[in-house]
Amino acid sequence: MAIDRERQFKPINIALLTVSDTRTAENDTSGDILEGRIRKAGHNLVVRAIEKDDAGRLASRFNNWIDDREIDAIVVTGGTGLTGRDVTPEAIDRVKDKDIPGFGELFRWISYKTIGTSTVQSRACAAVARGTYIFALPGSNGAVQDGWDGILAEQLDSRNRPCNFVELMPRLKEV
Repeated sequence: MAIDRERQFKPINIALLTVSDTRTAENDTSGDILEGRIRKAGHNLVVRAIEKDDAGRLASRFNNWIDDREIDAIVVTGGTGLTGRDVTPEAIDRVKDKDIPGFGELFRWISYKTIGTSTVQSRACAAVARGTYIFALPGSNGAVQDGWDGILAEQLDSRNRPCNFVELMPRLKEV
């Protein structure tokens, strides 16, 4: 990480969503990992929820959080695979303004080092929707660790050089 110690850290407000038909608050280990990393990094976890694999329900949840002025970014775990119930990218498609294709590309490159060619089954993705970031990671513990440690920890740190997602936030709604 290229941290510029002369720059000030700016915590952002994050909503955390686990997408699963089977996980509960008691067994959501990937959500627990992300919550711990969000807090350890110094960001604010505004809300955490679990939602079933249903594109309409997910899009509705995303829209509510996007419209909440206190939420700067949404981090999602789960629903990014290839099965019929995996619909997180489709739900993001319903609300997004712009894709961030490099996020998924970089995630799969990082993941390849851990799980080899199985990474091609991941549809990890990111987008901007009405000025709010949405980052979707697979639901496994290893995947959320790879995604946070390898991408989000740096890109959500306002001190990261040469650039980061935080410094773009004031300009995301430009026309």
